[in-house]
Amino acid sequence: MSTDSGAPSHLAIVGCGTMGEAILAGLLRAGRVKAEHVVVTARRSEDARRLEQRHGVTALTDNGAACAQASAVLVALKPQRMGDVLDDDRMRRALAGKLLISIAAGIRVPTLQRWLPDTAIIRAMPNTPCLIREGMTVLAAGDGVTDEQRAFARGVFEAVGRCIELEDKHMDAVTSLNGSGPAFAYVMLEALADGGVMMGLPRAVALEIAAQVLQGSARMVLDTGFHPAALKDQVTTPAGSTIAGLLIMEDGRIRSVLARTIQEATRVAAGLGQSSHTGPTGNQIGSPSGSRS
Repeated sequence: MSTDSGAPSHLAIVGCGTMGEAILAGLLRAGRVKAEHVVVTARRSEDARRLEQRHGVTALTDNGAACAQASAVLVALKPQRMGDVLDDDRMRRALAGKLLISIAAGIRVPTLQRWLPDTAIIRAMPNTPCLIREGMTVLAAGDGVTDEQRAFARGVFEAVGRCIELEDKHMDAVTSLNGSGPAFAYVMLEALADGGVMMGLPRAVALEIAAQVLQGSARMVLDTGFHPAALKDQVTTPAGSTIAGLLIMEDGRIRSVLARTIQEATRVAAGLGQSSHTGPTGNQIGSPSGSRS
């Protein structure tokens, strides 16, 4: 993360909880940033000490002090805490002229720009597979973000998986499909394994098979570029077991149920940022789970 092209060189992670720590670990493993160039914040001093010991970074309990030391800031707070932390004169001074990346669901780019008018804003929605560097992240950049800052943000999230860019208007749907999607996939995985158990497989075996089936199937879509329907047809032989099982799925309206799941989750995601400001307390730490949706 060199400054030769104008890209940020020192990173702060505000609210370094589960997702923030996953991103931090991915960056360090990938060599995208050095530990001595990172400062993180935690709500409790014992959590800060743990982060220092585990990753070798500087860890503070003061958001403003951390932001003042950095040239780019990743904010990983709950949506309800974002306004309290960011809409504050001290934070505006600390973040002026810098890049802020927010992973809070429901907090739109215009809201962040209103709180921080002198800061370049990128909104990001990662998901929990970032923990194993198999995440998916979608970025939405605000006005005035430079090419170098975009590249920096992509580099952050490409260290923990895939990354694409969309407009901010799509981010509520992204929150439901990408942020909440792993939970929906786990339910499907568990259901497939339950079917295997019902037919006599040991549960551990059924879970391993089901997990690998979903992982392999997803990789087939990504690596081949084929539509899922085409790949489905490749394993659907006349009068075979696959078509028999598919018809049962259609009887259960699985397509409609899953699509409506995303629709409802999007509706809820759109309201997550509505109660995000209760007063200016920019030196306080919010709960570090900003991408949870």
